[in-house]
Amino acid sequence: MNLFDQLIRYGMPFVPKPIVGRVAQRYVAGEEVADAVNAIRELNAEGAMATVDVLGEEIHDPAKAEAAVLQYLGLLDTIDREKLDANVSIKPTMLGLKIDEEMCCGHIRSILSRAAELDNFVRIDMEDHTCTDGTLRIYRRLFSEVGHVGVVLQAYLNRTIADIGDLLPLSPNIRLCKGIYREPRTIAWQQYETVRANFIYALDKLLQGGAYVGIATHDAHLVWAGMAAVDRLGLEPAEYEFQMLLGVDPELRRIILDRGHRLRVYVPFGRDWYPYSMRRLRENPTVAHHVSRAMLGLRPR
Repeated sequence: MNLFDQLIRYGMPFVPKPIVGRVAQRYVAGEEVADAVNAIRELNAEGAMATVDVLGEEIHDPAKAEAAVLQYLGLLDTIDREKLDANVSIKPTMLGLKIDEEMCCGHIRSILSRAAELDNFVRIDMEDHTCTDGTLRIYRRLFSEVGHVGVVLQAYLNRTIADIGDLLPLSPNIRLCKGIYREPRTIAWQQYETVRANFIYALDKLLQGGAYVGIATHDAHLVWAGMAAVDRLGLEPAEYEFQMLLGVDPELRRIILDRGHRLRVYVPFGRDWYPYSMRRLRENPTVAHHVSRAMLGLRPR
């Protein structure tokens, strides 16, 4: 990351909202379900699958959490009706985890039940470390009660290798990513190469343990490590997938697909695009670079 990109990254609170909106167009499908459907159709035509996220998190109003459940139920129905190759991703704090864990579990159960009826799948996203224990408790409980559910582990957390050991007896479906939340050193590895190394070790542990893994990364070195791991283990394409964010490095996405690997793209949409975009802009040097170009009136690359 060059000096100007760093200034953009750490000066995000001062970037005008219209500038953020211009950049967000690459990474957010739009505000409405129809926008997400259009984005998914384009990805499916390219040979990619999708997972759809209704933007929103940190809800503290029970009525808003219930409204989010209805949004997801409608989204699952839309995916089925439109015959899209897509599943959904949900954030526990959007469904009330910070209000009451039992209530949140009930909301997620309702979404999973509809997914099961439609033979679809739900991914429970992982948020900051204050949510990890509650999210994994809910995942374990609903995995046994309903199924059709996966969860996310973050390679930068110190605890992830131990969590893998605890989850492997379930033959789980895990999205493995680096992690983007700012965590203290006591919680998360801070060095770039250490996080990379832990990602590779965690991936090997998961794949060798029989887990289905969504290898979620835009780091070409980790993509290569994933390809090497599945080749070494003799896995078929149906036994794993790569995952990327909408709008991030389409060329790498094409490389993965052209090599015969399955790939799923994370498609966020909704009216809460601004806080999502701000977090991505702060944490992703590539996105920060696009902001710098937008501020100079240049087209995104």
